Amino acid sequence: MDRKWKWVLSSGALLVIFLGRMTTALEVPLDLPQPPTITHQSPKDFIIDPRENILIYCEAKGKPHPSFSWTRNGTHFDVEKDSKVLMKPSSGTLVIDISGEKAEAYEGIYQCTARNEHGTAVSNNIIIRQSRSPLWSKERKEAIMVQVGVSLVLQCRPPAGLPPPIIFWMDNNFQRLPQNTRVSQALNGDLYFSNVLLDDTRNDYICYARFPHTQTIQQKQPITVKVLDMDAINETVAAMYNYTNNLFVDSPSGERRPSFMAPLGRSSTQMALRGGVLELECIAEGLPTPEVSWYKESGDLPSSRMSFHNFQKTLKIADVMEADAGDYRCTAKNSLGSAHHTIKVNVKAAPFWISAPRNLILAPKETGILTCMVSGDPKPQIAWSVNGVPVEDSPKDMSRKVEDDTVILSDVQTGSSAVYQCNASNEFGYLLANAFVNVLAEAPRVLTPPNNVYQVITNNPAFLDCASFGSPIPTITWFKDSQTSILNKDPYVIHNNGTLEINVAQSLNSGKYTCIASNNLGTKENHVYLEVKEPTRILAQPEYMVVQRNRKAVFECKVKHDPTLIPTMNWLKDNGELPDDERFLVDTDSLTINDVTEEDEGTYTCVMNTTLDQDSASAMLTVVEEPDPPTDLELTDQRERSVQLTWIPGDEHNSPTQKFLVQYEDLLHQAGVWHNLTEEEGTKTTAHLDLSPYAYYSFRVLALNHVGYSQPSQPSRQYRTNPAAPDVNPTDVQGVGTEHNNLVISWKELTGLQSNGPGLQYKVNWRQKDVEEDWSSETVANASKYVVSGTPTFVPYEVKVQAVNEYGNGPAPEAVVGYSGEDVPMSAPESVQVLVQNGTLAEVHWEPVLTSMVRGRLQGYKVSYWRERSLHQAEAQQEEQQVLAFSGNRTDGRLPGLKPYSLYTLNIRVVNGKGEGPPSPNHNFETPEGVPGPPSFLRIKNTNMDSLTLEWGPPQDNNGRLTGYTLKYQPVNNSNELGPVEEMTFPANETTITLADLKYSTRYKFYFNAKTIKGSGPTITEEAITIMDEAFIQQPIVDVVKVHPIGSAFTNVNSSVVGEEGAVISWEYFGPDKNVYVEYIVENSKEDWTKEFVNGSSGSQTYLIKGLKPGTSYRVRVVVKDHSEATIHSTEELVITLPAMKSNQVDLATQGWFIGLMCAIALLILVLLIICFIKRNKGGKYPVKEKEDAHQDPEIQPMKDDDGTFGEYSDTEDHKPLKGSRTPSNGTVKRDDSDDSLVDYGEGGDGQFNEDGSFIGQYSGKKEKDTHEGNESSEAPSPVNAMNSFV
Repeated sequence: MDRKWKWVLSSGALLVIFLGRMTTALEVPLDLPQPPTITHQSPKDFIIDPRENILIYCEAKGKPHPSFSWTRNGTHFDVEKDSKVLMKPSSGTLVIDISGEKAEAYEGIYQCTARNEHGTAVSNNIIIRQSRSPLWSKERKEAIMVQVGVSLVLQCRPPAGLPPPIIFWMDNNFQRLPQNTRVSQALNGDLYFSNVLLDDTRNDYICYARFPHTQTIQQKQPITVKVLDMDAINETVAAMYNYTNNLFVDSPSGERRPSFMAPLGRSSTQMALRGGVLELECIAEGLPTPEVSWYKESGDLPSSRMSFHNFQKTLKIADVMEADAGDYRCTAKNSLGSAHHTIKVNVKAAPFWISAPRNLILAPKETGILTCMVSGDPKPQIAWSVNGVPVEDSPKDMSRKVEDDTVILSDVQTGSSAVYQCNASNEFGYLLANAFVNVLAEAPRVLTPPNNVYQVITNNPAFLDCASFGSPIPTITWFKDSQTSILNKDPYVIHNNGTLEINVAQSLNSGKYTCIASNNLGTKENHVYLEVKEPTRILAQPEYMVVQRNRKAVFECKVKHDPTLIPTMNWLKDNGELPDDERFLVDTDSLTINDVTEEDEGTYTCVMNTTLDQDSASAMLTVVEEPDPPTDLELTDQRERSVQLTWIPGDEHNSPTQKFLVQYEDLLHQAGVWHNLTEEEGTKTTAHLDLSPYAYYSFRVLALNHVGYSQPSQPSRQYRTNPAAPDVNPTDVQGVGTEHNNLVISWKELTGLQSNGPGLQYKVNWRQKDVEEDWSSETVANASKYVVSGTPTFVPYEVKVQAVNEYGNGPAPEAVVGYSGEDVPMSAPESVQVLVQNGTLAEVHWEPVLTSMVRGRLQGYKVSYWRERSLHQAEAQQEEQQVLAFSGNRTDGRLPGLKPYSLYTLNIRVVNGKGEGPPSPNHNFETPEGVPGPPSFLRIKNTNMDSLTLEWGPPQDNNGRLTGYTLKYQPVNNSNELGPVEEMTFPANETTITLADLKYSTRYKFYFNAKTIKGSGPTITEEAITIMDEAFIQQPIVDVVKVHPIGSAFTNVNSSVVGEEGAVISWEYFGPDKNVYVEYIVENSKEDWTKEFVNGSSGSQTYLIKGLKPGTSYRVRVVVKDHSEATIHSTEELVITLPAMKSNQVDLATQGWFIGLMCAIALLILVLLIICFIKRNKGGKYPVKEKEDAHQDPEIQPMKDDDGTFGEYSDTEDHKPLKGSRTPSNGTVKRDDSDDSLVDYGEGGDGQFNEDGSFIGQYSGKKEKDTHEGNESSEAPSPVNAMNSFV
């Protein structure tokens, strides 16, 4: 895993930036008076293109802006007199139009001068030269004839150009001539042959020179080279002239030691300039071609600046230093010897700066120093000038003192500003620098913009600028948060230019900083702000991944950064952009590559950038897949029974090959089927293969790596082996009889490859074991068994099977023992005895059957037994027969699972491979008594306030004689805690008992079991609740309607009514969830279920529902809900009907005062009826009818919308409602606006009159109600109660 931290504002980078700022010459604001400063000029050596105008740069600044003038070849150059020369406005740059003119006319040495009232600055001497590309001189080249093997130099010698041309060799087709260690181009452009070959013969060796400024190419005349084979020439000439001596006997064409072609001799000298490029060259000849190597005798070669070119023949050293001087030795070596050449390198140096003079800003009366420190070899000469005039020729100045490379200015005065020039020169060049002395008196000014915000990452240096100007130079003081004075000590450093450095910035360094610049003329301050940010960190780095081709690769990159910085995540592949492919998916913190291919391999880097820093982490992706199949299968070392197979492995695809699998195909016996033959390690490419005779082999190889097997290789060529006798016999030979008088001999046939030759047969041999008789034999073909008939029953035989073919017999086979066929046993076991252990277990014993009577291989004994009857019963009721098998030669067995107090019968048979023998005589035995089974039922009935009745049934399995029953019971409170236990016993003939003196409204739990003389049987349980006091309890009318249940976590769900507005629900709950609710709803209603939360603990629970409506039917259930309020368990729904209200008020009809009052009211009503009758007969409206018509507003109807009863009534004495009325919860009674409407006397406006005027239904208190209300009164109210509603 690669991980690197990169900081945009790293400490190193900041230091370089800062030091660069510190070493820059002091800048004077342009609004202040100052001498000229050259800001831009052309290079010293300026080669121009004669086809373009000449542009000579000279730019300067100053206050006032300087004027410009030029000299040419040391004399004044009057620009205005030459119409071809133009000086740019406010600039000294010259533009020379050479159209129609020769550029040579403007060649020369130019120098620019910029002056104002405060001084004069001069430029370098700019040498203007025209580029040249002269033509090659015409020459006639004769063909060069050379003997094969000798050295050769083809000279180029191009014409001198400015700048020098670039040389290269090509042929007539403009193709570069091939170069190598034997043939190469020297630095001077010549083409060197260390030795020539016949293939070097050609007529188009052409040297080309390209001149870069003019972009022209000059071509030399082609050179023809003919290489001669002198040995062949000697033989030809000798044959023609019968000449026995060789021609060219002393020819150097044979093999020879190396010698140098360039440079010549054993040593040479070369000079290089500091900062330039040193090129050393050694070209040698010899046969074989020599190799060239380099080393420095007085030290090591500078590896970081050194490179080899031209096939090691050229050593190039860049940026030459004084340490590069010394002796360099090149060695040419071939098989016959070596040659050496030493090049002595001298390093000289043109002048170079150690410290150039810098501008001085001095206040009046101050002292300053200008220094001009240079070095070079030879040592440069230094000359000072003032405003372009040599110091010795300038006016005397008592405040100025010149000492070699230093000018000392003392007690300067206003108006003594000037520009000083330092010229340092030696034979290799010169340096010229301008430095002004500006005498000013100026108050401080801060040049750094105000309120700058600097941001830096924690633990990095911070630099706060306070660039200032003033004369005298201001003193800089820093404050933090306008209070704390910052001293020049840790963690702060105040630099000479006023910059404040914080070595290791921390969050506590954040805040406001103030810098104050002051001198004797004033003070100036500036405010800046520092924000120290948290660094960006990659928390979860991408990890190295090995992914199969076409799978998915996911790189994670989770980052933490300062929340105030905006991060940008970039992913790179091999330090470049990701491919433009939709398979690459970049997410917030991951990179996903789908369907990976081989091209996706590489290094993936996640880079998190902020405006201040970045962090990156890299991981490699390696794509693996199955290896390519091996190739080039070859058969070697071919023998009768073996062969050597070799192959070339295929591409492993980044997963090393673990092994090779060699397979074969037998085209003779099983064409198209490939079998595994052998495996070899993944590092091997050969396999020794053992072969079988009489086969036509083809081989193939598969490679296996971590991903899987490759595709098979192409099959090898076919390899055939000769036939031979069988090497092996059939396997799995067996002798088993299928009938009582036969023996079946079977075997596994040989494969075609195992047959070893044609005509495969099997020779079968057998004889009875332990009997003196000869072997019987039979030969069969294409078979895997042979049947011998007429054998005795189940006797041992020796059998063997041998393979034979046309070329001989297989090896001698080994005999195996088998048995002839079995027959069913002839006799049954004897002496059968039964030992009864207890009521459910018995042991049976018997004598084994004689081996001769078994007549086969004994497998075991089979015991069959069954229950005849219970000992309670006189008649037999035989049950299903049971069978137990006991393997092997057993003589006993155990019979479990018997029923107590029962009569059993059994018999035994012997079993062999053919079947079962005859049964033994039936044997009877009895089991003793045991504990009884559970009572068949326990019911609870007649539940009263303090008593209840229990009924039970006897056990289905008495398992003996019942002696009685045991009852235990105890109370259970609401928290499921059990009370004291009461115990009772009953005789066996009782089936019911009534328990008295119980507590009312209490849950009881009952435990009940039966007994025999052996003890008590299993217990059954039941629960019941006694009812409440009769003053508050009415026997409910409960209709239980079963609806589809949702769950089965509830049992024993019961309900009972308590009073007229309540019901009790009880249940047992055994689920793990605790959110248990009781839900109820009015039957046939479409409203939502009302739910009430109850304690969700397991066990028995009871809950009282209050506030129900009397005379109403409800559906009730208990449910369990999860956290999302979804029902996960539910009981069956119970339908509970509450009774209508009973009236407990005093019957007012028996009170005397009330009788009198009623008589008066009745008389009043009679009078009203008579009046109404009269009005009606006259056709007029009676007042009561008018009020009926006016009662259209439902708010003034006296009838209740919800239950159809009369208006509400409240008795202030006992607050008991009249029958058929309802009392509001706030205890108030709403009176109607009308007191005399007939609506108030009956059932609303539905009352009618008879023909005789009597009012029908005036005493009727019953009204048909909506079916969904279900709360009508069980009896109609009396007229007295109807009248009471209007009091």
